[in-house]
Amino acid sequence: MRISGDGTAAGGPYPQHGSAADHTIRQPVQPAAADGVAAANDIGYRGPTACAAAGITYRQLDYWARTGLVEPSVRPAYGSGTQRLYSFRDVVLLKIVKRFLDTGVALQNIRTTVQHLRARGFQDLERMTLMSDGATVYECSSPAEVVALLQGGQGVFGIAVGVVWRDVDAALSQLHGERVDTGETLVGNNPTDELARRRNRAG
Repeated sequence: MRISGDGTAAGGPYPQHGSAADHTIRQPVQPAAADGVAAANDIGYRGPTACAAAGITYRQLDYWARTGLVEPSVRPAYGSGTQRLYSFRDVVLLKIVKRFLDTGVALQNIRTTVQHLRARGFQDLERMTLMSDGATVYECSSPAEVVALLQGGQGVFGIAVGVVWRDVDAALSQLHGERVDTGETLVGNNPTDELARRRNRAG
């Protein structure tokens, strides 16, 4: 899958040639409440926590939210006095954006990539590798696709989303979260733990 700055994507790890219809992103159909997604959105992380887990500054966080690059999906800021709340997936995206910017990927390509990743399911993200030559971002879903991309000369660096996912999970497990429904502060909590506890209670 090639993700380009013009908002299009093409199947496979290489740029595809053909009509515009060939470059439509075809997403898997996700259930309305996919297992794990609802539980993850029950917990929000305030700006300072999201910054610490993603390795970014608060100024970056604020700018990306105001420009729509990575907006908090749990609760946006509604003016003075309200706190943005970021989901676990949001923090993963923040860390991916930081890595792309550090390696010189064009902001427009990053923006398109973020939109593409937001539409993917949890399991899709965990096994995905993002490759880039600095101008184009490629999605690879298997080691064979990564190798093929490197052999073709397009890939210069890669981001294993699953590794970023685990890094963020480990960081957030040491930080404070907040229950969206009650506002309760959760120490050393993450969506995976919360989902496991709910399943245990249900059992």
